[in-house]
Amino acid sequence: MTSDPSRKDGFVRVRGAREHNLKDVDVDVPRDRLVVFTGVSGSGKSSLAFGTIYAEAQRRYLESVSPYARRLFQQMPVPDVNTVDGLPPAVALQQQRGGSSGRSSVGSITTLSNLLRMLYSRAGTYPPGAPHLEAEAFSPNTPMGACPRCHGLGRVHEVTEASMVPDPNLTIRERAVAAWPTAWQGQNMRDILVTRGVDVDRPWKDLPQKTRDWILFTDETPTCPVYPGLTHAQVQAAIARGVEPSYQGTFTGTRRYLLNSFANSQSAKMRRRAESFMVVSDCPECHGSRLNAAALAVTFGGLNIAALTALPLEDIQTTLAATPRTGTDARSIAASRIVADMIGRIAVLTDLGLGYLQMDRSVQTLSPGEYQRLRLGTQIRSNLFGVVYVLDEPSSGLHPVDTQALVRALDRLRDAGNSLFLVEHNLDVIRQAEWIVDVGPDAGEHGGTILYSGQPEGLRDVKNSRTRPYLFEDVKSVTRPVGTSVRAPIGWLALADITWNNLDGLEVRFPLGVFTSVTGVSGSGKSSLVSQVLASIVAGALGQKLTEAEDDGDEDATDREEGTPQGRVVSGLDIVKRLVVIDQKPIGRTPRSNLATYTGLFDMVRRLFAQTDMARQRGYDAGWFSFNMPKGRCPSCEGAGSVMVELLFLPSVYAPCPVCHGRRYRPEVLEVLYRGRNIADILDMNVEEAHAFLADIPGPAAALSTLLKGGLGYLRLGQAATELSGGEAQRIKLATELQKQRRVHTLYILDEPTTGLHPSDVDRLVLHLQELVDAGHTVVTAEHDMRLVAQGDWVIDMGPGAGRHGGRVVAAGTPYQVAETKGSATAPFLGGCL
Repeated sequence: MTSDPSRKDGFVRVRGAREHNLKDVDVDVPRDRLVVFTGVSGSGKSSLAFGTIYAEAQRRYLESVSPYARRLFQQMPVPDVNTVDGLPPAVALQQQRGGSSGRSSVGSITTLSNLLRMLYSRAGTYPPGAPHLEAEAFSPNTPMGACPRCHGLGRVHEVTEASMVPDPNLTIRERAVAAWPTAWQGQNMRDILVTRGVDVDRPWKDLPQKTRDWILFTDETPTCPVYPGLTHAQVQAAIARGVEPSYQGTFTGTRRYLLNSFANSQSAKMRRRAESFMVVSDCPECHGSRLNAAALAVTFGGLNIAALTALPLEDIQTTLAATPRTGTDARSIAASRIVADMIGRIAVLTDLGLGYLQMDRSVQTLSPGEYQRLRLGTQIRSNLFGVVYVLDEPSSGLHPVDTQALVRALDRLRDAGNSLFLVEHNLDVIRQAEWIVDVGPDAGEHGGTILYSGQPEGLRDVKNSRTRPYLFEDVKSVTRPVGTSVRAPIGWLALADITWNNLDGLEVRFPLGVFTSVTGVSGSGKSSLVSQVLASIVAGALGQKLTEAEDDGDEDATDREEGTPQGRVVSGLDIVKRLVVIDQKPIGRTPRSNLATYTGLFDMVRRLFAQTDMARQRGYDAGWFSFNMPKGRCPSCEGAGSVMVELLFLPSVYAPCPVCHGRRYRPEVLEVLYRGRNIADILDMNVEEAHAFLADIPGPAAALSTLLKGGLGYLRLGQAATELSGGEAQRIKLATELQKQRRVHTLYILDEPTTGLHPSDVDRLVLHLQELVDAGHTVVTAEHDMRLVAQGDWVIDMGPGAGRHGGRVVAAGTPYQVAETKGSATAPFLGGCL
């Protein structure tokens, strides 16, 4: 029997990879090495590492389990590849939090919670006479452990007259009962009250208390005849004459409606609206600990389990290490082993710079980088051997000093006999690679080829590599020559009394009319200061509402970080007239949202088609050319262009609609041509092609030109929003903002805008940001990329450490001044880029 030659030479061999934009790629990647897949954003590196190598490893593993078990996995699509040989089992560590719920915590995803419950069960100090509790009884997610009052949530939601009727001076007709549903359903409630004889034109405060209580708190659901537009007297007369009502309406008490919406609505937006009319407070029985009294009565080291899990991991490690571990009885032996295991696990997480996290902190409040590092720490502790770990930008969200700790952790995994395949843009991590696979040269259709696969030094000779100049030529700046003087502020936006997360009574000043970066180690408080405090306080002071997250169907949207940042504007608001927050959240949650619809480009294109002779002859307005409207879209797929085929034990696949063949429209709509192309042809164009096609049409040409400048020429106009990366979404938002050419002074806030971007794409981003400042606006970013920070005008460095060890301004000044500040973790790295 001959051995597999691919295993003998230690390589994973990929042949004929065609996933996404990969062009029939062949590549050999060594096992037992730290391999980095790099290339510009959209070049195809993730399609190779995740969409091909990891997807094939998962497919092979799932073939070995039962069909029933296979259904429990979230399966990736089968990769489009001829063969992959020499492939060991693989583990993917991506930044997405997947299906984690609001009950998921740092403790649960690291398995520390399981160990701690076992510790309290086996070795806890029980009150005299108390029965022994099993480990499950210390979990708020089980009936045995959950507080009976709040069902393990730690909070109670109550409704009051004041919460449901915020302005008692209004009448019911004027929507005094603000908690009622809007539109028809609220009108229905009012009309039913008219039938029942309630004066809907009398101020709420003047209605009898008994009437008000019944409207708000009744559990009755009476059905009444409804005569819209009639007074109570007219309704009574109509009933007496036997006039048929418009319909029979059913009344629901306001409290009943709110609680039902909050508990049962499939829409996260509806649940958030319902919660806004509730009074949320810590559970009076468990005081927010989520556990019942029996579990809270058990202590270890003088603390109950709720008190211990509320501590930062580094404090839990110290507490456990100080616990005496003597004795030969079963209880002492169990305690000793569990404590030793927990200390070892926490030590790994502390080495990764995560010691500031509390064990009970919700997964929903973690940054993608924190989440990925937590999972990485768990894998390091698992001591697996012979596994391929595929990581998605593990340096994301990391300060350079934390990146050094990350590289040490990756080295430990490799030295344990594993292979590490990293999709990465961070130059400090790329320099640590033992093997580089450079994909490109550019993005989309201009990428998808292997430019180089080999040891790092060999990349120096690959002239068309976009990565090579940054590794070997020390490219520092493309937007401002080194030594150029920084801009002078036109004023200062001063904030005071800032309290949020680890910020406590902080005072800080942001210069206006310049480009400012807020830096600091991971967890130091920079994102709290920029994307939460600054955005929230300025928005409130301007009377501007921050854009809410879209309704993504997240079942635990209401369990995310609660409260509102505290603080006030001291001065400078007379200059700032508008706030714009440009984040990496998706531009849409469904495949119906795309680049063209988000930027407004699609509206312009649809109007062009509506103005053609054929469209006018047929009476087609712009709505006929929207795949979201019934009159023009394909009735079979309803404009989706594809239909889902359920394969039961295999991953579901999407096939082109058999009626429109993926074109999304009715045949008669596709007969309308503009310059020889139909509307589906336009959506299939990428930005670069569309720009050439519409170059002489001012509106579309301007929009497409801005997208081109942002390095997004490879994206198709109709590409689903769900297929876009966070970096692509953010650049689309930025390009859309640049088109608007705001005349008033605008404060632009960006939280780590370089996440997911290749250095060459970062340079494009900086050019855009400098353009905004040159136009007279203010840009503030929370950022780790020292090349971007060095090209700004002002730096605010937070720290000195993470969590409770941070939250203070360590240094503030020009990049040159901060680079010389002693005690700043940022200074040495910033100095290297100046």
